[in-house]
Amino acid sequence: MKKLRVMSIFGTRPEAIKMAPLVKTLGGRETMESLCCVTAQHRQMLDSVLDIFHITPDFDLDIMEPGQSLSTITTKCLLGLEKVFQEAKPDLVLVHGDTTTAFSAALAAFYSQIKLGHVEAGLRTYDKYSPFPEEMNRTLVGDLADFHFSPTAANRDNLKREGIGKGIYLTGNTVIDAMSTTVRPDFVFPTELLNHLDYEGKTVILVTCHRRENYGEPMKNIMTALRRLVEAYPQVELVYPVHLSPVVREAAGKYLGGHDRIHLIDPVDVEEMHNLMARCAFVMTDSGGLQEEAPALGKPVLVLRRETERPEAVAAGTVKLAGTNEEEIFTLGAQLITDRAAYDAMAHAVNPYGDGHACERIADAIEYAFHLRDEAPGEFKGE
Repeated sequence: MKKLRVMSIFGTRPEAIKMAPLVKTLGGRETMESLCCVTAQHRQMLDSVLDIFHITPDFDLDIMEPGQSLSTITTKCLLGLEKVFQEAKPDLVLVHGDTTTAFSAALAAFYSQIKLGHVEAGLRTYDKYSPFPEEMNRTLVGDLADFHFSPTAANRDNLKREGIGKGIYLTGNTVIDAMSTTVRPDFVFPTELLNHLDYEGKTVILVTCHRRENYGEPMKNIMTALRRLVEAYPQVELVYPVHLSPVVREAAGKYLGGHDRIHLIDPVDVEEMHNLMARCAFVMTDSGGLQEEAPALGKPVLVLRRETERPEAVAAGTVKLAGTNEEEIFTLGAQLITDRAAYDAMAHAVNPYGDGHACERIADAIEYAFHLRDEAPGEFKGE
């Protein structure tokens, strides 16, 4: 029997973390040939994930360049993937989420008339410029996709409201699958500082802040609030793996530098991030993925954004929107530091994002869609 050729395409670290376990799962199916193409939209951070999951791409566009723009990324992906598709002739292309790589690969697949599957489909804020460019990237991918693998029922319902009536599968989020590989109680951090923090005796707060829409005044407000928290509470240690963006690094140095309990470190790989998350007290972030990952480890999350495309976590109580107002961020952070009941209410809430079997459901759905199995795939029952 001819195997179904499934090509997974990704280019950034967050995509790689969530697609790596799926690449592995598809490769274990007798019905499929699992191919992997990376654009390397983010080179260094992508490679660390590939190493951890022992994935060697079949194709590597290696597009990253200094000062790259969204237009540069898009055009390089389109031109490179046209050649890849001509050579590999995949039956199905899989993209993830909301990156420019995902949108470009979706458009390239459409131009080549190749079936398209969207992993992590249906997330929405309904504000085209927030997050930018992610909101329109994922919306446009949804318009192009044949199959939609939605992590939650709310994501599925978003798609249905937009007129997508078929090809939707409720799977849970693949990042929960990934964490079963990465989180270990005996993990030793390559970043030596992280091995010596007092995770039991101190309140260690993990911070990430890098979103484009937070550049400027919002980022100043966020970082000013973070410094106030450290100065107000002597038990607090703040760990901030600082994004490589020059804008972010300059702001972090300006507003957070020079304090002995604020640790500005270089970006960490996925294993370090997941294990740091497992040991910290709580997370303050403008990232999307951490809103899903931290609750799986029982860690409250304060979202440093005005809105979230993950309202399920807010409804479940694992996440609170802190916004970008200095006083609101400080107040919510202080509450988690000082109010044990408020902390426990968030820490013990049920994570709505997955049970570790999303990749199996996606593989089952692909086999079902291509008539390689008779039984319809099961649905994630997390809500």
